[in-house]
Amino acid sequence: MTQNLEHTVSALKGQFRGELLRPTDAGYPAARSIWNGMVARSPGLIARCADVEDVRNALRAAAANGIVTAVRCGGHSLAGFSTCEGGMVIDLSPMREVVVAPEKRRARFAGGCLLGSIDNATQPHGLVFPAGVVSHTGAAGLVLGGGFGWLTRLHGLSCDNVEGFTVVIADGSVVHANSKENADLFWALRGGGGNFGVVTEFEVKLHRLTSVILAEAYCQGDDIGEIVRRWRDYMPEAPDELKWNLNLRVAPDAPNVPAELRGRPVASQSILWFGKPEEAHRYLHHILSLCNPTGVSRKTVSFLDLQTMADDEFPHGRRYYTKAGYFKTLDDGSIAQMVQALATVPSPMTQIELAYLGGAAGRVAAGETAFGDRSSPFVLNLLANWTAASEDAVNIAWIRGLFNQLRPAMTPGVYVNFMSGDEDDRVPEAYRERWDRLVAVKSHYDPNNFFRLNQNIPPRGSTAKKS
Repeated sequence: MTQNLEHTVSALKGQFRGELLRPTDAGYPAARSIWNGMVARSPGLIARCADVEDVRNALRAAAANGIVTAVRCGGHSLAGFSTCEGGMVIDLSPMREVVVAPEKRRARFAGGCLLGSIDNATQPHGLVFPAGVVSHTGAAGLVLGGGFGWLTRLHGLSCDNVEGFTVVIADGSVVHANSKENADLFWALRGGGGNFGVVTEFEVKLHRLTSVILAEAYCQGDDIGEIVRRWRDYMPEAPDELKWNLNLRVAPDAPNVPAELRGRPVASQSILWFGKPEEAHRYLHHILSLCNPTGVSRKTVSFLDLQTMADDEFPHGRRYYTKAGYFKTLDDGSIAQMVQALATVPSPMTQIELAYLGGAAGRVAAGETAFGDRSSPFVLNLLANWTAASEDAVNIAWIRGLFNQLRPAMTPGVYVNFMSGDEDDRVPEAYRERWDRLVAVKSHYDPNNFFRLNQNIPPRGSTAKKS
């Protein structure tokens, strides 16, 4: 590998406009680190690409020399796929251009953009792109996996709002994919992850929005299970403009949390209204009248503030591990298991996240995109979040134990962006009836499985290993 890396570096020198970083270079330590502190790999070369031509050259050189290659946009991959051990990282982070066409409500953004890059470009025009909830997330990985966020019920998944991709495929050629050109690839990129190439540009739809009404509250004790049951019963009939998420967790020691709740199990509620302000009271008043909430707040917040509110809860360098899935119906027994598990949660930063899909995302036909299940609207994400490596085993065991208890009541399926790096066996489950079509697209565009550091869809006959 070392000799092959030297050949790769030699091939790139003189034609690479960006920065080539080796382990002895001053900028390497910062460029090497990714969001999930559990993943501490050391690539032999980090190619920080300045433009599409850099991406093409890096891919060709890596393929010619048999170099295992990871692709990094924001470095936020829970599974750690945005880095590798000893190989090359194609780092798109210098490529963060956003071009907005406000009169058309459209934008183009480069493959290295963070969600914050896009928000800061679109909000001066009163426009938004539906994406995730942490501003330092890489947009490309989020979109390619599907893309859940605050606006999912109102405007669909992130991938539902993409109209075109520019992709550098495994042989180094540039391909455009939209509904009329390379339509099979366009279908696969909307939910199929990073299996098919390096997306260097996204063409997306935007929507009008500058501020939202946000209510927050906590329930404790017996009201934790009761508020989950009331949420479960209410959301199937809720309007698209309402987003109501629950997090079961230990209440943090934070100024906005009542002192008597800190350190105790709670159901933390985030209720957002995106419709006409005069209609908000009807929905928020009803929800906040349920189950004796405390620490209640209501305010109008800017979209930019909303998009950065969770940033500090999920900083770079913490240790993260997840298990996730869907429920078609959320039964009382599963709710009781979640509530009981809070008594033994090893980290106060760990959360049992509950969201309801439905709305615009649920109305997209099952075969329209490669994204997995839309018919089971209750989304569960068990997200462990801790700081010390010595606590890895206990935190991972807690997540796995609770997931195994809950799984019999779940429907098959998993959101690929919520998968950890030890779940290769679940990738076909994520796509189910879409699997064979995805394999066919992969076999056409990446027959040798060059792009395999991902939730991998192997091409026909592939024997390539991830590392």
